Amino acid sequence: MLRITTNENEGAVEIMLEGRIAGLWVEELVGAWKAIAPRLAQRKLQLDLRGVTFADDSGKQALRDIYSQSGAEILAKTAWTEHLAWEIRSDPTSDLA
Repeated sequence: MLRITTNENEGAVEIMLEGRIAGLWVEELVGAWKAIAPRLAQRKLQLDLRGVTFADDSGKQALRDIYSQSGAEILAKTAWTEHLAWEIRSDPTSDLA
């Protein structure tokens, strides 16, 4: 299960993710991103991964795509989420359809 919460203010949009970014939940994340992206304008994106417990390869790719398209600030707190953040930042490929 994946919980996606968005918070918006004048300067930033935050996408808070909690749970597993895998399987059908990746489609939910991509759909949420497609809805949010046009509303970003000049605001910064914060991608909060502190509640993520797992991401499969397609989930990681979706996060890479969001990062490469937005230059998001990635929030992480555990060793695993820090590693996930590193993986997202390290791969410049982007192919979000």
